[in-house]
Amino acid sequence: MPCYALLLEYDGAPFVGWQRQESGLSVQQVLEEAAARLNGGALPLVSAAGRTDAGVHAEGQVAQVTLVAALPPERVREALNFHTRPHPVAVLGAAVVDAAWSARFSAIGRAYRYRILNRRARPALDAGRVWHIQRPLDAAAMHAAAQGLLGRHDFSAFRAAACQAKSPLRTLDRLDVSRLGEEVVIVAEARSFLHHQVRNMVGTLVEVGLGRRPASWPRAVLDGGDRTRAGQTAPAEGLSLTGVRYDPPIAWA
Repeated sequence: MPCYALLLEYDGAPFVGWQRQESGLSVQQVLEEAAARLNGGALPLVSAAGRTDAGVHAEGQVAQVTLVAALPPERVREALNFHTRPHPVAVLGAAVVDAAWSARFSAIGRAYRYRILNRRARPALDAGRVWHIQRPLDAAAMHAAAQGLLGRHDFSAFRAAACQAKSPLRTLDRLDVSRLGEEVVIVAEARSFLHHQVRNMVGTLVEVGLGRRPASWPRAVLDGGDRTRAGQTAPAEGLSLTGVRYDPPIAWA
């Protein structure tokens, strides 16, 4: 049976997250029910590179599914896009992959972007896709503070209590903060992240941006290893999974 990799885009607002839950609609459920139409009616397992939380969006999520029939990747892409309607989930690409390949464990890098709308007026066009902060943020101070978090560390201070990872050790390759007009944008890249790690780092950097804490504070929080000393967990709606890297890269159809 052929295994397919899927490149996905979705709006996380109407979902309980990627993973199926006892109640509420998940992205996984929408895709599995759509894929069943290509699988003789049997519900296949669709697993992802990252289990995004409720309200978190994706522009470059990668998933995998095994189907009973060998179909051209283009047909898989188009059929899934037809059967996922009207839900805000789109398959941007599909590819046949080796049965030993894993969307999660074969990934060598993941990238997230967090958007903060930093102005007095509330968002209209981007409502549900940004964290709205009215008070001015010092993006340069936030960026300086972020650089102290780069490298391999115990990120317990930025880990959710419900995190199921066996180890809090992670290597943060990139954490950039920049201002683009009225937006402050944070880009984070690593091989993998702990549960809520990006949102907790963003909430901590915002304390620096508001002038409540010095640029040295996030690193002190990291070294202390105490989640209660860090900033708030930034709202889910500002976060998007923008890409997952593999070696060799996947040739999408």
